[in-house]
Amino acid sequence: MIGEEPFIAALKPLVDAIGGRMLPPDEAGPDDVVLSWEGAVAVAVRLPQLADSLDHILAAMERRQGMPLAELDRKAKQEVVRVLEARGAFSVRHGVETVASALGVSRFTVYNYLNRDKQG
Repeated sequence: MIGEEPFIAALKPLVDAIGGRMLPPDEAGPDDVVLSWEGAVAVAVRLPQLADSLDHILAAMERRQGMPLAELDRKAKQEVVRVLEARGAFSVRHGVETVASALGVSRFTVYNYLNRDKQG
């Protein structure tokens, strides 16, 4: 179990925000990030798969909005697409489809939102 040292407590919101998981350093795998603090190994962070990250980001956006993304008005949905594009959501395989489903719109609509930003 990972303790609640100040470094780990400070790191936890960031790890949670990206959908990662903290684990004891001795359980770290080759793809985990091992972090040191004040000269000692403190914690390992297991990063999520990209597709899982997108689902995590969408869930966090819903929590922030206080409602399902599909219930947002068109302008708010366009802003969600803008934020997701800035975060690289559409570089993930099936990213457009995943976002369209979360927003309750078609893929075509998501592409229109993306193109609207590039034109304006």
